[in-house]
Amino acid sequence: MAFIDAHKQEFGVEPICEVLQVAPSTYYAARDRPPSARQVADAAVTEEIRRVHEDNYGVYGVRKVHAELNRQGRAVARCTVHRLMRAAGLRGAARAGTPRTTRCAPGPDMRPDLVGRAFEASAPDRLWVADITYIRTSSGWCYAAFVIDVFSRRVVGWQVSRSLHTELALDALEMAVWNREHVGHRLDGLVHHSDRGAQYLAVRYTRRLAEAGAVCSVGSRGDSYDNALAEAFHSLFKAELVRNKGPWAGLEELEVAVAEYVDWFNHRRLHGEIGLVPPAEFEADFYQRQEASPEGGALLPSLQ
Repeated sequence: MAFIDAHKQEFGVEPICEVLQVAPSTYYAARDRPPSARQVADAAVTEEIRRVHEDNYGVYGVRKVHAELNRQGRAVARCTVHRLMRAAGLRGAARAGTPRTTRCAPGPDMRPDLVGRAFEASAPDRLWVADITYIRTSSGWCYAAFVIDVFSRRVVGWQVSRSLHTELALDALEMAVWNREHVGHRLDGLVHHSDRGAQYLAVRYTRRLAEAGAVCSVGSRGDSYDNALAEAFHSLFKAELVRNKGPWAGLEELEVAVAEYVDWFNHRRLHGEIGLVPPAEFEADFYQRQEASPEGGALLPSLQ
């Protein structure tokens, strides 16, 4: 039927039907037949899928679209979501490799690797990872620094700049510390893990960590796997924002976009590593469970 519709203006219905050995009455009956119940249902679900996909930067694949629909009370089978997304040409964002931006500090550094590629934490503010990535804009290169809580995958601090100087990483750290301390969280004993970039080994940076009560941890030189969780976030950031919404005019436009992305990432984006819930919700659930436990606040060492 679709083939006849596509070519009937050029050849006419009956000549096409004769070549295809299909009765013209069959074509007209199919054309005039009202949509089936399944077609009506598929159309309604497809609209909901489009809405979820568009509301989330157009980066969700089948798994997260299915999870979000169910979170919103729309019970639909995953295989149905897969079928309708494929028919509608919708797909998730694909990641790509990126060049390294680490500038190693000169001279030996004896600070230990306290993580050993075990990116796990039992509560918020036990382990943070930090790293820097780059973004091409029409006015030149820009750089973004992020600090991420390993427990919830929440971005607790970020900054964008035109330079790779220490201030870039330090401003992201200051935001992270403020975001936690101003709601009553304590950072005593927090492990802050990074690569051996000069920004993270600078005196001002390590001094600020010490003031907050955090302990430094650094991976080995030239090994991205030693900071794999931060690298994984950068891969998402590039796929979901930088390439997906670019090109970028300059720093000002990028700053607004990163602020919006981080807000979405923390409060609405479903994260597969924490049970397909947003990081902020994952943290809130953790604190609610702890407060409801028999010991109550005694199990919350990260709170005053």
